Amino acid sequence: MRAALASALAVALSVPLLLHAAAPRVTAAPLNQVWIDLATFSGMGMPGMGAAGGNPMQMLGRMLGGGRAGNRFGNTQSGTAGQWMDVTVFTRRNPALDSATHAIPAALKLGESLRLQAPRVRAVAERDTDAVVEADYERPRGKLLLYWGCGEQVRAAQPRVLDMATADPRDVAAFFVVRRATQRGAHSAAGRPQWPNPADERLLPEGASIVGAHAFSGKGIVESLRFSIPREHDLLPPIALKQAQRNGATLLSWQAMPQARAFFLGAMGARTDSGGAAEMVLWTSSERPETGFGLVDYQPNRAIDGWLKDKVLLGPATRECAIPKGVFGDGAMLRMIAYGNELNLAHPPRPVDAKTAWQPEWTAKLRIKSVHTALLGMTSAPNAQDLLREGLLGGEE
Repeated sequence: MRAALASALAVALSVPLLLHAAAPRVTAAPLNQVWIDLATFSGMGMPGMGAAGGNPMQMLGRMLGGGRAGNRFGNTQSGTAGQWMDVTVFTRRNPALDSATHAIPAALKLGESLRLQAPRVRAVAERDTDAVVEADYERPRGKLLLYWGCGEQVRAAQPRVLDMATADPRDVAAFFVVRRATQRGAHSAAGRPQWPNPADERLLPEGASIVGAHAFSGKGIVESLRFSIPREHDLLPPIALKQAQRNGATLLSWQAMPQARAFFLGAMGARTDSGGAAEMVLWTSSERPETGFGLVDYQPNRAIDGWLKDKVLLGPATRECAIPKGVFGDGAMLRMIAYGNELNLAHPPRPVDAKTAWQPEWTAKLRIKSVHTALLGMTSAPNAQDLLREGLLGGEE
């Protein structure tokens, strides 16, 4: 199973993304910018670890004498179980800004303010753009099968099959339908103070909330950089995903999540064909062919709404989905994402008339997601012994 899941992950990281959604046009770049990313991860962490999470790999490292349990910038992308927040601020009036203060609401339970510090290592800041984040990928190898849609039975005309040994570029393009509109969020760069940082590695306390008044100050930061975050843009809760078997199908269900804008599920794994050859298998909850490689990440509201209309994503009222019987054989890794409502603020606000000149003093972007990761067929979160038994930490297959 270890080899199968490793191969599936390699495939996921080797696919070219079809990118959409251009950045909005502005008359002039904002003088100040704030990015806040919120993430909740669940499923593959150790039970009972609270806000500190407990990623099995991280836990094993600690048992062997490595690593501290402190917070790190970038944990909103790490997948480590828990709730995380990354914050970055930038001002064009002081591109070498070393530190800043972020006044926070009492509901965050971290005092009156956070001290943001710029990283010491990186010498070049990223370009100031909200263009969709691109990446380079190598072409995958082998035979791949794609299933899609919720239901207990495999639908007609499925799976879609791609044999990389004989496929031409048109075949690859037709198979790898990948939707993605992820823009830049909180990021690490010189001259851009961030939190958390080496001077403040505190974890978000249990029950922490970002709802309330926020303000930023520092050399070059405008005094008007203050705003309030409403409740509908708070941290999302962990996804309580349940699995059950019925007539060979896997029934998935989860709790109501009023703040969620949409849901998406995807699984990848392996099985053996009638001739004994291994096949890589993908399944997603989309009603249209979709590999899902670009969707388990932050996505802007407009893209989410479009994909809801196209039935690529599940609506916010959805509470269950089934993986059809016979899709997977030798195991699979399952991921689910709940998208929060992205918040974009600006001062002064964008003029209604697009022809009107606009020089915003500041903009702020808040992104929110909750992601659950699990082994298909495992009804509870695994511990280190489970993963060693499955060969995922280097044990016997």
